[in-house]
Amino acid sequence: MVEHSLEFCNIVKSFPGVNALKGVSFHAEGGRVCALMGENGAGKSTLLKILSGDIRPDEGCLKINGEEQHFSSPHQSIRASVSVIYQERQLVPSLNVMENIFLEDMPAGRLGFVNVGELRRKTHEIIDLFGLPIEPTDTVGWLSVAYQQMVEIMKAYRRDSNIIAFDEPTAPLTDKEIEILFKLIRKLKEKGKVIIYVSHRMAEIFQISDDIVVLKDGSLVKTLLTENTHEGELVKAMVGRDIGDTYANLKRNDKIGDVLLEVNNLVTYDVKDVSFKLHKGEVLGFAGLIGSGRTELMRAIFGADPILSGEIKIEGRPVRFRSPSEAVENGIALCPEDRKEQGLVLKRSIFENVSIPVLKKVRKGLFLNRKTEFDLAKSAVKRYSIKTPSVEKRVMELSGGNQQKVILGRWTSEKMATKILILDEPTKGIDVGTKAEVYQMVCDFARQGIGVIFISSELTEVLNVSDVIMVMHNGRISGSVTREEATEELVLQLAMKD
Repeated sequence: MVEHSLEFCNIVKSFPGVNALKGVSFHAEGGRVCALMGENGAGKSTLLKILSGDIRPDEGCLKINGEEQHFSSPHQSIRASVSVIYQERQLVPSLNVMENIFLEDMPAGRLGFVNVGELRRKTHEIIDLFGLPIEPTDTVGWLSVAYQQMVEIMKAYRRDSNIIAFDEPTAPLTDKEIEILFKLIRKLKEKGKVIIYVSHRMAEIFQISDDIVVLKDGSLVKTLLTENTHEGELVKAMVGRDIGDTYANLKRNDKIGDVLLEVNNLVTYDVKDVSFKLHKGEVLGFAGLIGSGRTELMRAIFGADPILSGEIKIEGRPVRFRSPSEAVENGIALCPEDRKEQGLVLKRSIFENVSIPVLKKVRKGLFLNRKTEFDLAKSAVKRYSIKTPSVEKRVMELSGGNQQKVILGRWTSEKMATKILILDEPTKGIDVGTKAEVYQMVCDFARQGIGVIFISSELTEVLNVSDVIMVMHNGRISGSVTREEATEELVLQLAMKD
């Protein structure tokens, strides 16, 4: 077995108003998994972009197997046997699975045309290895987010790279798919590959990693052997303080009011006869496996997907929204599961994203009142501690946690009159410190009398943040439990109930 190595040597990188990396140096060995940890904005993504050749460092270099490397493009990185699997999928939605996996290296026949039979056979081999219920000819754009992520991972596996970096790979995956991925990572370790693993899920880090590198504000603060550390030490290194028992410290709402939202016998193309009630000041959790219908249910309530039959009432008044804008006008706000694709205009500024739903209210004659837009955004930045040098900064340049805060700032601005706030996977891809902030924000919304629907694939958080948990399976409500009576075992039983 040939073992490979990767070294970051005094990496420095600055962007306007931000020192992203301040002389970061560490070594990752082949045959081991090196976890890269840190709060959002710590510099992890910048390091991965330098490794992939997307950006160049201002100072410093990479060393692969002892040889100095200076990548000026992703193509050079791939040629050096490096694969980086980002949170943002690098797929062509209009192409099928096999075309995406072999996009850079299609098998050719004698006359130079693509050998479709060989392409399908090789793709089947990889799909069978991953144990997925998809076909080589399935169009990627029609696959679920989870299966798209697995296609991204299969693409990197096919390259047989010597250095593989995973950036939050499990965020959209089920437990079964995570198990498949971890088996694959262990096989890659046995081959002497260098594995860099970025995740905010503590349990995963202690399950899969051998070494941990902790970054904070662009600097390396600690390197740890996983077997010799514990969660408390790791969290303190990341956030610079002991955050204690996250859930025990929450200031909850103890004054739940009257029924705010009532859904009766709702039927859509993905949801079958769903009924539930949400009260003022209540945090109503929705648990279930991926594909259970949670997101589809919320999209229908929000007017984004068609309703075939059933009834929706807000404060006793029947409603049926033909579009999300109508839902917003009636006090419903949705923070979607895929914030980059559905929740934000990434190339626009913070102030433009915050003011999107209230443009009619920030007009001054025929034009938008920039001062009012700036004031709304500055209020959101202050209220949610959004890390940015200016409200004019483009949202795409913010970390995942700060992007999530921008969405929250939009729906809770003083120009909004939000009664019902739907949060679909609000902590996906954000760090442990910011997660604690989000949990308290959810409780604060409830204390203000807002009805909060909290959807999460992380059972621990949905059980501890919610007042009541609705469990979905195959498009139906399979059961409901209160926070006091809920256990992971009980919720999982309901989530897999036939």
